[in-house]
This record gives sequence, C-alpha cells and structure tokens, in this order.
Amino acid sequence: MANANLTELTAAEFDAAVLASDLPVMVDFWAPWCGPCRMVVPIMEQLADEFAGKAKVCKVNVDDESALAAKYGVMTIPTVFVFKNGKIQEQVTGAYPKAHFEEMLRRAL
Repeated sequence: MANANLTELTAAEFDAAVLASDLPVMVDFWAPWCGPCRMVVPIMEQLADEFAGKAKVCKVNVDDESALAAKYGVMTIPTVFVFKNGKIQEQVTGAYPKAHFEEMLRRAL
C-alpha cells in the first residue's frame, strides 16, 4: 500500500489492530482480482487520510486471510465493516460512493 494511513492486516494482527482499538475501525475485506474492490481502494485511501487520528481504515485480503473472512461471514467482496469497542457496528457489501463509507465512519465517532 502506498498510503501510510491505510493498513493491510493479517489474521495475526487483526485482534490487536481492530478489536482492541480505542478508535473506530473500518475494515475492507477485498481481493486484488475483484473489480468492485479495486473501485473502492481510492475511497479507502482518502478516508484513511481524512479520518487519521479519529478512526482507522484497514484492508484484509480474503485470498491471504480466508479463515478471517470466514470468521466474519464474508461471502461476497468487497464487504466493509465498522468496528467500535471491539464489536461490529455496521457492515455493507458492495462498492458504494465515498459519501456512504464516510457516513458509516461518522456514525461510529
């Protein structure tokens, strides 16, 4: 990832980075071969910058972390979750405009 604020997570890092976070965390479950996922990448990069210090934005590659995707019931990608205080606050599947994802994060603040 070229964006320092957008973190690519592995299953080993997930609990500490997401579930134990003091900040709300948006997690994008994606894969490089997925067209709609690639459409969401620049949106996630922008949100990672805009919400830096207020919320985290992370990505999980479902090809590399299939057990983690299965744990959260990810059947279709992109699937985006917002976690707050270690719990899923919201989730959505599909590519949406930036405003939709932005509003999800704002609700978690």
